[in-house]
Amino acid sequence: MNFLEERILKDGIVKEGNVLKVDSFLNHQMDINLFKQMGEEFKRRFADKNINKIMTIEASGIGIACVVASYFDVPVVFAKKSQSINIDGDVYVAEVESFTHKNKNQVIVSKRFLGPEDHVLIIDDFLANGCALQGLISIVAQAGGTVEGIGIAVEKGFQSGGRMIRNLGYQLESLAIVESMDAATGNVKFRDQSEVE
Repeated sequence: MNFLEERILKDGIVKEGNVLKVDSFLNHQMDINLFKQMGEEFKRRFADKNINKIMTIEASGIGIACVVASYFDVPVVFAKKSQSINIDGDVYVAEVESFTHKNKNQVIVSKRFLGPEDHVLIIDDFLANGCALQGLISIVAQAGGTVEGIGIAVEKGFQSGGRMIRNLGYQLESLAIVESMDAATGNVKFRDQSEVE
């Protein structure tokens, strides 16, 4: 069992509707020492890749992405969920459906910050149905860049997102893959990482 799985068992809360609350250490209150461990691990797993940019989507992925970026010594670009007056010029756009919020957003990235020369590592906190990742992959493709890999903190292995993304040929590395969880008992079972297809 790895450090993130141990932390989920210790502090995660399983709720009805396949919701795993990790807001005490991952996506509301953030444990930066845990994020550093994650950054080191992603650096190890993607050490052979020529990465010059980290990309994520607002808001929960930003903290992790920033710490990961410090290990690669590269900038972070995050897709915004709304147009604002301080985003000027042309943008890349993708539609993303949120599992957690049950809504669709148009996410945008300024064309100034992503282009054909970029070798991108996508980082996010959760992977469920894969919609957010598909949106980010689409934005990198629109820019003519290359997705070198995808790093996820927690993957819900019982949902289709991970399998779909791996079937597209991407190197997807999830630090914890939840195989099943039970809201009645609070039990969480993890997939043996050697079983990841």
